Amino acid sequence: MRSLILAGGRSSRMGRDKAVIEIGGSSLISRVAKALSDASLEPIRIAVSNPEDVDHYGRTIDDEIEIEWVVDAEPHAGPIEAIIEAAFDNGGNSSPIQLSPVDVPWVTSELFLSLAETLEDGDILAMPNDGVWSHPLLGLIRPKEVGEFLLRDRRPLHEQFSEARHSLLMVDPKLIRNVNYPDDLEGYSP
Repeated sequence: MRSLILAGGRSSRMGRDKAVIEIGGSSLISRVAKALSDASLEPIRIAVSNPEDVDHYGRTIDDEIEIEWVVDAEPHAGPIEAIIEAAFDNGGNSSPIQLSPVDVPWVTSELFLSLAETLEDGDILAMPNDGVWSHPLLGLIRPKEVGEFLLRDRRPLHEQFSEARHSLLMVDPKLIRNVNYPDDLEGYSP
């Protein structure tokens, strides 16, 4: 399987680039890449907004991790565009793609492995659910089916994916907590 880190956002709520914020001595992007690598989800494609991000982010990620960089065709177009591009730019590979936003620093390889076990035949994706919300940006997707699904509809992902045939994995909310605001970093560890 492969994976896609969505790192092309503006980080406007945080006020600074979330990808390079450090927790425990590692950047958020490095922590997510390590969890994906530990789950054998390489190559890891990282979608960024600007060419400068490749070097900037790349310096914080372990050189041993197999990374493919892709610059969004339209900067800050949003995750749907990056997912569609990854779904159709797969070289004929039909294996599932694990999605992850850059701002889930406590995600684990075990969560990714559990999603792979959760994806059922006939479902186009498997998503974690924290007991309140499903998290589509942490979904394990079937690329062709999801790509075609997203091309037909441009509503927010959480609306689209909730209507698609999917599997849910119940998880500890601490593992998939997003870091969106500076206060989200204070005194938090799973």
